[in-house]
Amino acid sequence: MAFVALVFSVVALVHYYLWRRLVRATTVPGRTRRVLTWVLAGLGVLVPVTLIGSRSAWGHFLAWPGFFWIAVMFYLFVFLVALEIPRAAALLALRRSERARRPSRPAPAASATPRPVPAASATPAAASVMPVPAASASSGPDPAGPSRLPDSGGTFREGSEGGAGAMGRRLFIARTAAAVAGAGALTTVGFGIRTALGDPVVESVKVTLPRLDPRLSGLRFAVVSDIHLGPLTGMRHSERIVRMINSLEADVVAIVGDLVDGTVAELGPLARPLKSLESRYGAYFVTGNHEYYTANGPGEWVEELRQLGVRPLRNERVEIGHAGAVLDLAGVDDVTGGASGDGPDHERALGGRDRSRSAILLAHQPVQAFQASKYGVDLQLSGHTHGGQMVPFDMVVPLQQPVVSGLGEVDGTQVYVTRGAGFWGPPVRVGAPPEITLLELRA
Repeated sequence: MAFVALVFSVVALVHYYLWRRLVRATTVPGRTRRVLTWVLAGLGVLVPVTLIGSRSAWGHFLAWPGFFWIAVMFYLFVFLVALEIPRAAALLALRRSERARRPSRPAPAASATPRPVPAASATPAAASVMPVPAASASSGPDPAGPSRLPDSGGTFREGSEGGAGAMGRRLFIARTAAAVAGAGALTTVGFGIRTALGDPVVESVKVTLPRLDPRLSGLRFAVVSDIHLGPLTGMRHSERIVRMINSLEADVVAIVGDLVDGTVAELGPLARPLKSLESRYGAYFVTGNHEYYTANGPGEWVEELRQLGVRPLRNERVEIGHAGAVLDLAGVDDVTGGASGDGPDHERALGGRDRSRSAILLAHQPVQAFQASKYGVDLQLSGHTHGGQMVPFDMVVPLQQPVVSGLGEVDGTQVYVTRGAGFWGPPVRVGAPPEITLLELRA
């Protein structure tokens, strides 16, 4: 509950910031500002409703509009924050320009004693000259006072024609920043949707394992993770992934978690193409955190995958025999299951094995490598991170996971993290295209 409250608080603060920059700073009080305020408030409510409702069948219709707005909201925030410095510089330059153009007050004239006019020289014409009123001759302010002009925040202030121009320039700066942020956000999200819904990139990786039996050199794994079958994917998503995996002609297929975002009743048909997976030594699966988020838990998907010919490895290991040599392939449940007593058990999966031969572990989260290293695991295959999915999230992931994407090392155990073949939440990938990995072992 604390985490949910934190997420909702962040969403509320982000929308308030967007209102300040996109509505309040770019409009004057009136109908337009009121309408835009209510629209933004409605979009703010859409975010939590989507995050909660899209997990249920009744809320699937919210997925596209809700997650699309979440992506646009995020990149609007990113672009507006990036524009804060140039925006502040432009406003500073405007204030300096206003001060430079502001007329200086004239110095008071020195009083002079008028020369007396000789009486003899006075003429009727001179005597008829009327004195000029001091107020008319003065260059001081208009007695009517300065005009009152609305500023960009909607309040009224004292001003003049110069003040009206300054207000217009402030509005221009605010509206320009809003337009740039809007164009940047929509362009980025559009590009990200195209990437997310397109074909995954096939990454070819060779990993050297010092203890690998030379006879196992050349053994190939097709690694895929985070397929995320759900309300925003269809049968073509599943079929394309299976087709691409089969084209790799791998010896082993490893599905390292987060296959689904729903129940078997909802998404079972989308998983059926997995029955067509082809490999020499079989296809294997370990649970990810999203399998535990489904209404019925991971158990029903474990049984469904067995029916489809994919073997779940739930804290267990198998032997892969190849060219007369043997490799240990183990799998552990995701750490999310620990809260319900259904989490990873490395001792059960790896304890008592022959450590003279290499072991590969399937574990959804890279952080599980800290435990795997204690059991002499040579290589852990993971997913979970999506490679960040949307830049700049890739800079946040290292706060939780030791490897974001690609090949890394944790306490002597090599870890390969695939970016995943699908997406979660917004159907958007920026800077982290979807991936299927062909990993080849080398001695």
